Amino acid sequence: MFGVRFLGHPNLKRILCHQKFVGHPLRKDYDPEERHSLDRAAAIEELMTITPDDLQEGSFEKRVLINIGPSHPASHGTLRAMAVLEGEKIVKGDVEIGYLHRCFEKMAETHPYHQVIPYTERLNYSSGPLNNFGFCLAMEKLMDLKIPPRAEAIRVIIGEFSRIIDHLVCIGTAAVDLGALTNFWFAFTAREEVYTLFDKWGGARMFPRGIIIGGVIYDFPEGWLDLAQKTIKNIRSVIYDIDRLLTNNRIFINRTRDISRISKEEAISYGFTGPLLRACGVELDLRKFAPYSGYENYEFEIPISTEGDVYDRYLVRMEEMRQSCRIIEQAIAKLPDGPITIDDKSVVLPQKEDVYGNIEGLMNHFMLVIEGIKPKAGEIYSYIESANGEIGFYIISDGSPKPYRIHCRAPSFAHYQAFPKLIEGGLIADAIAVVGSLNIIAGELDR
Repeated sequence: MFGVRFLGHPNLKRILCHQKFVGHPLRKDYDPEERHSLDRAAAIEELMTITPDDLQEGSFEKRVLINIGPSHPASHGTLRAMAVLEGEKIVKGDVEIGYLHRCFEKMAETHPYHQVIPYTERLNYSSGPLNNFGFCLAMEKLMDLKIPPRAEAIRVIIGEFSRIIDHLVCIGTAAVDLGALTNFWFAFTAREEVYTLFDKWGGARMFPRGIIIGGVIYDFPEGWLDLAQKTIKNIRSVIYDIDRLLTNNRIFINRTRDISRISKEEAISYGFTGPLLRACGVELDLRKFAPYSGYENYEFEIPISTEGDVYDRYLVRMEEMRQSCRIIEQAIAKLPDGPITIDDKSVVLPQKEDVYGNIEGLMNHFMLVIEGIKPKAGEIYSYIESANGEIGFYIISDGSPKPYRIHCRAPSFAHYQAFPKLIEGGLIADAIAVVGSLNIIAGELDR
């Protein structure tokens, strides 16, 4: 992306941009409007180092090359993996990172800070508000802003609901890949109830976009908290039903236990975070060890396991949903009164009634939209515990209304690079179970 060549690198190759791409897009002298189309996808032999020994040419059992994705229901997005098969066994694998590159970091340099938020929530589209949470928190640290307690509590409630539906999507769809369809309906029914809450709060189901730099746009409407408590009760029931269907199911156990095991040392080496790392026995949760937005005031446990296989990843996510329910109930019970944004007209847009009702509100809105937020020159790296693990934003400001540079540390990027190791030696059917357990989100991976 920058054209830096690392001497002695064992596997130096282009990622995120295709093999025919010309130039280095993250350099400042690269025009964001430049286009380099690709009319033919690279063959496996162009992307993997394949030798005659790998294919065992001339032998009776000749090995074959196959693509897993990008157009396949079990690929969980536009993901391309490649494998060398000997019968049903995978003897070698690789991934093409960037098959759906969305150019988030370059686009962010051409937009005012407020307008970056719609792009952040589309990174991990299964839990969009958590991405907004992380980006806005980074901006507030850069600008030394202190958010009102009520706004922090609202963010926590919305964020934990987002974590729950992310895990429900992961477990529900991964179970479908293994033939367990009923769990999908349970999981997505609960997810729809959360989407109803999002719609009532932020005006949209998938991307409510209520979290902004300086707080939140909307307070909870009348009756929302009662509906949220009812939804939590229903989610607990769904978790119980899925638990009864899967946890002690002999078919599910056979398809997941001891599949794709990875040690905690290897997981740390690859950069694993979140449920995948905790399934290996590493008790790391940023809400506990680097608390933000008042998480230190909530009582909850960090679920961990020891085997680091597909089954343990499932168990960790199941328990994390239960703990998220605990956090939401505590946040609702002690939700503080007060404002939902900071009182700074150079950062926060005025409410619509002020824009339409008085000239001062109209001018404040006009000036902030035209001139944008202008943080002081500097740089910051801030991170949160997203549903998939650590999502971090490294932001460089030069004092102008647009970021000089934004880099997103996406958990899926670290996780997907380990996919070849996790599937080698297993069956092709195991690879489907593995990708479901990793919960790779293409929009976050190919950011």
